[in-house]
Amino acid sequence: MWSKRMGLVGATIMAACLATPLAPAAADPAPQATAPPGMIDALERDLGISEQQAVQRLANEQRAAVAESRLSTALGSSYGGAWLNEDASKLMVATTDAAATPGIEAQGASPVVVSRSLDQLNAIKGQVDRVAERAKTGATLWYVDVASNSVVINAPTQEAGDALAAAAGVDRDLVRVQVSAEKPEPFINIIGGSAYYIGSSRCSVGFSVTRGSTPGFVTAGHCGRAGSRTTNPTGTFQGSSFPGNDYAWVAAPGNTPTPYVRGSGGALVTVRGSQQASVGASICRSGSTTGWRCGLIQQHNATVTYPQGSVYGLTRTSACAQPGDSGGSFISGSQAQGVTSGGSGNCSIGGTTYHQPVNEILGVYGLTLTTG
Repeated sequence: MWSKRMGLVGATIMAACLATPLAPAAADPAPQATAPPGMIDALERDLGISEQQAVQRLANEQRAAVAESRLSTALGSSYGGAWLNEDASKLMVATTDAAATPGIEAQGASPVVVSRSLDQLNAIKGQVDRVAERAKTGATLWYVDVASNSVVINAPTQEAGDALAAAAGVDRDLVRVQVSAEKPEPFINIIGGSAYYIGSSRCSVGFSVTRGSTPGFVTAGHCGRAGSRTTNPTGTFQGSSFPGNDYAWVAAPGNTPTPYVRGSGGALVTVRGSQQASVGASICRSGSTTGWRCGLIQQHNATVTYPQGSVYGLTRTSACAQPGDSGGSFISGSQAQGVTSGGSGNCSIGGTTYHQPVNEILGVYGLTLTTG
């Protein structure tokens, strides 16, 4: 049952959707959604914003996701990526075609003319991906940064980052090295949302899924190999990929699939779909160690080097996590985003966490996300 406050918050979000500056002059009907229980409180706590700001942010993010999807298709090869500004009041959309700016503005977004398309940036990152394992330079992370229209390499020293760029044979003007002590590692603590167990190890359930009539859930690949058995719920890993990817799915016959994620204070958050949120959007994650934590999406399509090897195509966020949270849910509004892979830092001092996008997992294994 909705609390009185949640009913008011839901109504406010619907009104905000209608008033948001992201709305074009002739927009589709505003998405009618309510904030999942506890999400407003968590956004206030973790982003340092007011209730009204959290409500407005969620409304803007709903609009932005729809506009980004529409514009990325319409712009085609000239599309350079999209991101939200700091308070999510404005969706920035990059294009290499200056003539496309009126069309971007017509969708309520702000055009940014750039030198390189997103396809070109992804191709540059792909060159880095292909050489990183054998180059062994010590770089731990690289990603496309759409806001700066460049590829960023995180490395412990400038020399290590330069070495990886040189090994990839990419134009140094297209790559920015960021010196960082960040050392991501998988969040598995041999003892991970609701918890489930693989022997004496613990990870977290990502999202409920079905394959045909078989229920189960998606989680992180580093939590178990194909054939590994789980308890609470009882199941078996049907497929698992790590490193390279960090995803798996567990068949759990005899258990009941639900469209829920455990939110703040144990409240249940209903999953409505899996539309990818924009860079700059708020995002929350649920795990069996640190519970419900929120942050912002920083980049999509990041490559992270763990001690076990590189993992490609992850999303980087400012939400914190800790060992045992691995495999747990990442959700933006009511839209499933991914499962917790790993990161750096913790929830005491703050940290960076990466998730494996859920739509890739669903596609690889032919799964259907359980929604409400």
